[in-house]
Amino acid sequence: MSDRIAQDFARPDGKGPARRRLLPDGWSVGAALIAAIVLLPVASVLWLATHPSGAIWGHLISTTLPRYLGNSLTLMAATGAAAAVIGTVTAWLVVMYRFPGVRWLEWALLLPLAIPAYVGAYALVDFLEYAGPVQTELRRVMGWSSAADYSFPRIRSGWAAVLVLSLALYPYVYLLARAAFREQSTTTIEVARALGAGPLSRFWRVGLPLARPAIAVGAAIVMMETINDYGVVEYFGIQTLTTGIFTVWLESRNVGGAAQIACVILAVILALVLLEKISRRRSRFYAMSRSERRPERAPLSGWRALAACLACLLPFGLGFVLPMGVIAGHAVGEGDRWLDPGLARAFWHTVSTGGAAAVLTVGAALFLVYGVRLSRRALPRLLLPATTIGYAAPGAVLGLGLLIPLAAFDNRLADAILWVTGVDPGLMLTGSAAAIVLAYVVRFFAIAQGAADSAMGRVSPNLPLAARTLGQSAGGALRRVYLPMIRGSVGTALLLVFVDCVKELPATLLLRPFNYNTLATRVYEQASLERIGDAAPAALLVTAVGLAAVGIMARANR
Repeated sequence: MSDRIAQDFARPDGKGPARRRLLPDGWSVGAALIAAIVLLPVASVLWLATHPSGAIWGHLISTTLPRYLGNSLTLMAATGAAAAVIGTVTAWLVVMYRFPGVRWLEWALLLPLAIPAYVGAYALVDFLEYAGPVQTELRRVMGWSSAADYSFPRIRSGWAAVLVLSLALYPYVYLLARAAFREQSTTTIEVARALGAGPLSRFWRVGLPLARPAIAVGAAIVMMETINDYGVVEYFGIQTLTTGIFTVWLESRNVGGAAQIACVILAVILALVLLEKISRRRSRFYAMSRSERRPERAPLSGWRALAACLACLLPFGLGFVLPMGVIAGHAVGEGDRWLDPGLARAFWHTVSTGGAAAVLTVGAALFLVYGVRLSRRALPRLLLPATTIGYAAPGAVLGLGLLIPLAAFDNRLADAILWVTGVDPGLMLTGSAAAIVLAYVVRFFAIAQGAADSAMGRVSPNLPLAARTLGQSAGGALRRVYLPMIRGSVGTALLLVFVDCVKELPATLLLRPFNYNTLATRVYEQASLERIGDAAPAALLVTAVGLAAVGIMARANR
């Protein structure tokens, strides 16, 4: 009896095996459709790259592509290395040692993740530029009258971009490294201490090798976020592959060339993922016992405690306090900027597009994951991991891959409606925020899918089986059994997707209709015109939303 029920639950159409082999079930069709939508931008980019207008590839290789690629790889490597050092060292200190402020620093080190990197870039330049408080105070104290009297490092440069990006992204490494250090056994550390290993040796020869897989994953995420960045590199005047897409497409009017640069970005990300997997292919670390004690903080005193405290305070201060202070100072200084109608419109556009994208993304992810669990067909199971590619693809790549097919579909749809009704509806997708919402869904689908898959995996299969025996359909089991039990995870996924939508810049810049701003694009536009004061209220709102996400992550990683 139970076998028959389980078979029926795995077969939501309730039909016989022969008919099921001939006719696809609704869950398989829906899963395939969702996967096709998510994979559409990447497929579109590949098609555009292989069908360019003119021989642009040779021109790119002989002119700008080497510079774009070299700058991107240099920036990725430097940012990844800096973020790995900051995240690993701070994680080791807060897990292994007890010093003044360690309890609140453990969570404060997550806060830079709430500030978008481009906001940190605008704040750094405003703080360190010629008219900023640092150089102004230097001239006053030293008696200098002009820039010719002293030498100061150039702010808009590669080192500044690495500094801003590493301070904004190191929490990715910190989160994973902290979890890895926490899971290490105290026995291992004690054995190393008994063998005469000092603090530095225990970190270098025991803690670091055991945590290397987690650190490598965090560094890979940092490098993928770095190549996705547009706001920082454009503001600092660094020509990367992402800025190359904007330049070749919008200035040179060559979609094929932009698609070929986008393919180079996808190839770099693929190589990065493969390199990370290969680098730890033969690494195997196992716990020796289920009852192993976790590390306990060793007390520090004197100069060691001060050094550990300063090592944790520095990235927190530079990555959160400094940009937050600069932006808040501008935002609070002149209250009339909060009454600007453009800010209210940008806020509404952000809430509406981000909210719609979050609901659609989480809903589609729930349908896909649940459908894969129900269907015994191979296609949905093969498509499930492929739908995570959107998160690895930068926003500029997704924007390029979506705009071209959507514009073609939009024009044909408008022509059809005009022919039938005699009324021209205009461009309904690319002429509205629908294209932005779709880009958000594709970009952040992996977040919702991961949350839905892990949450459903924690529900005992006996519960939905029992619901089916009581007459519930597959959809009824989802509504009455799964959703009430996973509503916490669903709410978290909704918030995280919404926050990422609020901060997304490249895809929004490419897909937004004329004169349509979100908070992110408003910050970018105002800061690009050197109007940091006008950009501050929008930047503060974006940061406030980011703080909510950091709070959720901190609660989940207690």
